[in-house]
Amino acid sequence: MAKKNGNILAIGIMFFLFFMISFVTGLQNPMGVIAKAQFGASNAMSQMGNFCNFFAYLVLGIPAGLILKKKGYKFTALTAVAVGFTGVLVSYLSGVIGNYWVYLLGALISGFSMCMLNTVVNPMLNTLGGGGNKGNQLIQMGGSLNSIGATLVPILAGYMIGEVTEKTQVADVNGALFLAMGIFALAFIIILFSAIPEPELEAAKEAPAEEQKEGVIASVKGALKYRHFVLGIIAIFLYLGIEVGIPNIANLFMTSGVEGGGLGIAAGIAGTFVGAYWFMMMIGRMTGSAIGAKVSSRMMLSCTSGAGILFLLLAMFLPKSWVITIGGNTVPFAIILMVACGLCTSIMWGAVFNLAVEGLGKYTSIASGIFMTMVVGGGILPIVQGFVADHLGFLNSYWLIILYLVYMLWFALYGSKPKKA
Repeated sequence: MAKKNGNILAIGIMFFLFFMISFVTGLQNPMGVIAKAQFGASNAMSQMGNFCNFFAYLVLGIPAGLILKKKGYKFTALTAVAVGFTGVLVSYLSGVIGNYWVYLLGALISGFSMCMLNTVVNPMLNTLGGGGNKGNQLIQMGGSLNSIGATLVPILAGYMIGEVTEKTQVADVNGALFLAMGIFALAFIIILFSAIPEPELEAAKEAPAEEQKEGVIASVKGALKYRHFVLGIIAIFLYLGIEVGIPNIANLFMTSGVEGGGLGIAAGIAGTFVGAYWFMMMIGRMTGSAIGAKVSSRMMLSCTSGAGILFLLLAMFLPKSWVITIGGNTVPFAIILMVACGLCTSIMWGAVFNLAVEGLGKYTSIASGIFMTMVVGGGILPIVQGFVADHLGFLNSYWLIILYLVYMLWFALYGSKPKKA
């Protein structure tokens, strides 16, 4: 009974951390709007905080896996939570000091924390569920909480910001930053005094000496010999650009002034639409989990990629007279179509991962670490899209997203077929 209760507490902690990953990561979206106002950043430079947050995955992806392997879940989780508290604190100080570079430092430190937390929660939930269907079910439930956090933060921060003016600043979202720091502090205390199962540490002690000395470089090279895996990590890099780029640039499009090619919508209303995008992702994930046993990853990825292409083409070419009115604000129907893309992006990570690691056998674990480094696409590609938006306009920047989706469709239909180079 004690072990069962301990597992329930550990599962609750992992769900808690799943929520925090999306909450802190999602803060970079409204912070991009603030960066334009307080620091005078361009559309491209406003995405640098987002870039720093995701660049951390490139730096720490594989090392985080090694820390987990050597030190265990509890040590890694405690370290991640402490680093997360520090990152949010630095973000708060950037507003007090009024320094753009301190703001970027806070985003980078927060990214290190999110990378470590991501490394912990997925395998931990799978282990607590005993692997198989139960383990997958716990991960899907955690993913739903992740989507809830991503849904809430842009709405919360948007209404804190209110109308975007030249006086908009980091201090406007101090409430959200204080909330994040408080949750991190509470999480640290709970984890510190909780008994977290450490099956990997126990297994490592019992493993033969030859396996304990197995080189990381050799494992990486072994995984990269599989052509479909290499194409898969390209797909996951592009996927993060799709997932993050759609709502981030849409938020800038809505909140920027008409003279700058935007819609001049209040941040609170814009944040609600961005939150709706992440809510659509939650619905998509729950639906994908329900039908996953009957519909293949290849079919799911093909259909969602095709639908995403259709939605964005319609958003770009539908008459501007097609509008809806919400809360007294007139919004182009194109925004609704961008929100609907959340249904498409929701299942892409899992589908790409499943297709890319098929047949990798003993290299599957190191492949997961390599996948984590490719999350950096969520930092790099929105900057590229922001640059295009600066020079060609917000809607034209979505041609990049369509190009990425075309690759996803090709990968689903042809590139994902297992093949060793």
